[in-house]
Amino acid sequence: MSQKDPVAIFAAIGMAFFFGFSFIFTRSALEYIEPIHFLGFRFLLAALVVNFLRLIGIIKINIPLRRWKEIMILAFFQPVLYFICETIGIQMTSASEGGMMVALIPIFTVTMAAIFLGEKTPWPQVFSIILSVTGVLIIGFMQATQEIGQNFFGLLVLLGAPFSGGAFSNLSRYFSRNFKPIELTYIMMNVGAVFFLGLSLVQHLYRGQWSDFLQPLEEPVVLAAIFYLAIFSSVVAFFLINFALSRLPASQVSAFPSLTTLIAVSSGVLILGENLYWFHLLGAVLIIFGVWGTNYFTPRQFEKRPVPK
Repeated sequence: MSQKDPVAIFAAIGMAFFFGFSFIFTRSALEYIEPIHFLGFRFLLAALVVNFLRLIGIIKINIPLRRWKEIMILAFFQPVLYFICETIGIQMTSASEGGMMVALIPIFTVTMAAIFLGEKTPWPQVFSIILSVTGVLIIGFMQATQEIGQNFFGLLVLLGAPFSGGAFSNLSRYFSRNFKPIELTYIMMNVGAVFFLGLSLVQHLYRGQWSDFLQPLEEPVVLAAIFYLAIFSSVVAFFLINFALSRLPASQVSAFPSLTTLIAVSSGVLILGENLYWFHLLGAVLIIFGVWGTNYFTPRQFEKRPVPK
């Protein structure tokens, strides 16, 4: 009953790994730099990388300027709206609530895929997706603090993150009919750089802190985080998810981000020496079985879509 495309599945797993390890770098860097400022540097480097790769001919971008506006809506949802909602929402609530809200992305993805793309999701696959989401929610809820539920408006802002994530998955799936994954990634990185770097510049000018704009780059931790997040957690990871969405149903790919939570927790325990509790193990089991079931119960009749040349 499974949709067999090992390359696309491996790409989705790789995406989860790169996103999962990003939390370690982000957590360390944000002690020295503000979130929007950090995002500006992150996407600036990502944009420089993809443009350099295009310049030397490693990647080819064949998108007429008149068609850029079609894909701009994709970049609006991810990375722009997603990171705005996640960053502001977490600042108004807590990291635990942010993690739980982001765990709802598969629900939004499957619902939108059914409405806008006509993808039919069998009940065993729906159950598997719910299983993986439950695993993430258990980990997030058990790690939550007393702050949960104290800022309803903040929760509404956070809700924009899974909505944006679901919209991105379906738009990437839709645009993959006519555009290559690297073309979608190329536009996303450039739009992210212009938006977040521009917003950060405006913030510094407004505060009269222009002279401090480059100061965080003096910290090795910040430089390491920018390098990892720009190269691996932006260019590579977003290319992998765009590639996976070009070959697999959005509902099937939606389960893989749940692995990000599992990897983030594991890396925190193994690398940062954080505590491992019973609910981490329970959540991990649910996530693993949920991801397996989502792939196993994908309908046979789904035909792999060839990547545009």
